[in-house]
Amino acid sequence: MARRYLTLAGLMIICTAVNGCSQSSELADSEASHATALAFSSTDVRCETHSATGIPLFGDLHVHTSYSFDAAANSTGATPRDAYRYARGEPIPFFPLGVNGEPVGQAQIDRPLDFMSVTDHGEFLGERSLCRTPGSPAFDTPFCQNFRSSERQGMLMLGTVITTETPQRIEQLCGPEGEICLEFAKTPWQNIQKAANEANDPCAFTSFIGYEYTGTPGTSNYHRNVIFRNEDVPPLPVSYIDAPIDSQLWSALDAVCDAAAGCDYLTIPHNTNLSNGRMAPYRKLTLNLANKRAYAKKRLQREPIMEIFQHKGGSECINGLSTIFGAPDELCAIESVRRLGEDKTYVTRTRVDGKLIQGQASEITQECHLQETGANGMLGAGCVHATDFQRSALLVGLQEQQATGLNPIKLGIIASTDTHSANPGGVSENKWQGAVTGEGSPAQRLQPGLLTSGIDGNPGGLAGVWAPENTRNAIFDAMLRREVFGTSGPRIAPRLFGGWSFENNLCDASDRASAGYAGGVPMGGDLTIDNSHTAQSIPNPKLLAYAAKDPRGNDLESLQLIKGWIGKDGTLRTDVIPVAENLAGAATLCAVYEDEDFDPTLPTYYYLRVVEPETPRWHTYDCATIPKGEQPAVCSNGKYPELIREMAWTSPIWYQPD
Repeated sequence: MARRYLTLAGLMIICTAVNGCSQSSELADSEASHATALAFSSTDVRCETHSATGIPLFGDLHVHTSYSFDAAANSTGATPRDAYRYARGEPIPFFPLGVNGEPVGQAQIDRPLDFMSVTDHGEFLGERSLCRTPGSPAFDTPFCQNFRSSERQGMLMLGTVITTETPQRIEQLCGPEGEICLEFAKTPWQNIQKAANEANDPCAFTSFIGYEYTGTPGTSNYHRNVIFRNEDVPPLPVSYIDAPIDSQLWSALDAVCDAAAGCDYLTIPHNTNLSNGRMAPYRKLTLNLANKRAYAKKRLQREPIMEIFQHKGGSECINGLSTIFGAPDELCAIESVRRLGEDKTYVTRTRVDGKLIQGQASEITQECHLQETGANGMLGAGCVHATDFQRSALLVGLQEQQATGLNPIKLGIIASTDTHSANPGGVSENKWQGAVTGEGSPAQRLQPGLLTSGIDGNPGGLAGVWAPENTRNAIFDAMLRREVFGTSGPRIAPRLFGGWSFENNLCDASDRASAGYAGGVPMGGDLTIDNSHTAQSIPNPKLLAYAAKDPRGNDLESLQLIKGWIGKDGTLRTDVIPVAENLAGAATLCAVYEDEDFDPTLPTYYYLRVVEPETPRWHTYDCATIPKGEQPAVCSNGKYPELIREMAWTSPIWYQPD
C-alpha cells in the first residue's frame, strides 16, 4: 500500500477546495507551477529510481472494458482486471468469442506501461447489472429482455438517455428516483476499485481508480475522464445523468469526495474535436463577471489537463478558422476527422414505432457562429468552434483572462487510446488490433465505420508525465502542475522550459533539466517577471526545448515551438516556429530559442511539438496482408495517406502581462 502524502502543489489545491485559504486561487495556481523543484524534494522518497528532476513515465488514462455499455456491445469480454494485466505485459484473452464459445486469441502489449486507469463509463453501470442479474427487480422487464437479446440494441437504447440536454434514468428500470440503478451500480464500481488497487505496485506500476463522465448532448461530445488520487473515492461515480454540466460535475464531486479522508480528483476532457462548441467555458451559466470568475477558479483547480490525441482523432488544431490568424499547418491534418469545407456523410438514426431506423445524411463542415453549438459531432458532423481544438482554445483562454482576470482554458496536454477492447497502450501502427474487439482482423478494420471504429480510427496515443518516481502521488501531482505531455504512440520524451536568461549553449549541459528548473519554469508553468524589471527592461523570453527518441522507435526529425498570442488589435494569432531539425534523423534534438518578436504587453503561450520522419500508417500494414485482388478500395483510392508522422506535444508555458 502506497504511503499517503501531499506535495506542495497538492496541498494548495486541497486548501483552496476546503476553506479558500488566505491566498487567491489564481496565485495558488501560479505558485504551484513554480514550486516544481520544491514539490519534488518534499515527496516521500520511496523508489530507487527517484529523481529530483523527474523521469519520463508513459501510460494510458482512457481505457474501456466489458463494464462499458458500448464496449460490451462490440463484443469486448475483458474485465478491468484483464486491462491492468495487459498494461503490465501479461497476455489476455482477445475477444470476441469464436464459434466454440472461446476467445479468438490473445493480446499482449509489446512493452509494459508505467501507469494506467480503467475509465469505464460511469453511466449505466447499474442498468447493465440489473438486466444481467437473474432475480433483479428489472430482470424480466421487456427492456431487459430486449437488452439481453442484443447487447448492441441495448447500447442504442441506453445511449438515447445521454444524447439529451436533460438526461433522466429509465424509470421502468431504475424506479422514479433512479434508486434501483444506483444500488445495482455499487458492485461494478467496487469491482473497478478492487482491480485498480490490486494492480497498483508503487515504483513499478501505478494504477488509478477512474471512470468516464459521458455526455453526448445533440450527439456531440461532452466527455471527461475522472481520475482519483488514491483509494479514497466516492461511493458511486457522478455521471452525466447526475450532473449534465461541467460546473455541476465538479460541485457534485466535491460534495461526495471527502477531502478530509484523502479523496482528491481531477477531470480530463477528451475529443474536443467532436464537441461542436460544447466544450466552451461557462456552459449554461449566466454570463456575468462573478459567474465567469467562479467557473474559472473551479476549473483551474479541478481540470488541469486535456487529452489531445486518441483513436477518434487529433484535437490539436484545425486549419481555416476565421477567428485565428496564422499560416496553415499541414500537420493539423494528421489523423484528423474534421476539416472545414469537407462534405461529410454520416449515419443517422430515427425512432419509428419504437424501432431505430438507420440512414445517411450529408453536410458541409462549417465554422460555428458566435455562441452556436452544432449537432452530431460524434458522427463528424455539425459546426467547428475555436474551443474544439487545443491551439485555438488556449487563445480563447488568454482572451478570457484579459476580460475577467482568470484563464478558464489553462490546460496541459496528454494523449491516450480510448481503447474499447481493454488493450491500454496498444499503439503500434504495425500491430494494431482495432479500437473495439469487433475489429480483430484487417478486413474488419478496413471497413468504413463510425468515428469510433473502422478506417477512420487510429491506434491512439500515450500519456506522458515527468514525475520524481512512479507512484500515485507523484504522478497525480505532476498532472496537477501540468508537467505532462502526450504522444501519438511512440515513447518520445520531450521537455520544455521557459526563462529569461538561459545560456545559448545550454544544450551542451550535462543536466539540462536542473538548469531549466534553476533558471526558469517547466512545461505547465507561468513565465513571470519579477519587480526588478520595468516594461521597458523586460528581456525576450528564452525557451529550452529538447526531446529524446523512443528507445525502440524511429529517430526524430524536428522540434517546433507553437506560439499563440493576442495581437495589439485583439486578434488571435498563432505561429509554428522550427527550432531544430535533422532530416537524416537524430536520437535527440535540442534548441535554445529566443523569441525576438516577443511583446511583453501581449498575452502569450508556447508549447513544443516533436515530429518523427514519415512512417507507414496502420492501414498500410493491414492492406499488405490482403492479396491485391481482394483489397478493399481504401487500400488504393488515395483517400487515406499511406504515410503519417508520429508526434509528441508538451504542455504549454504561459505568459500574462501584469
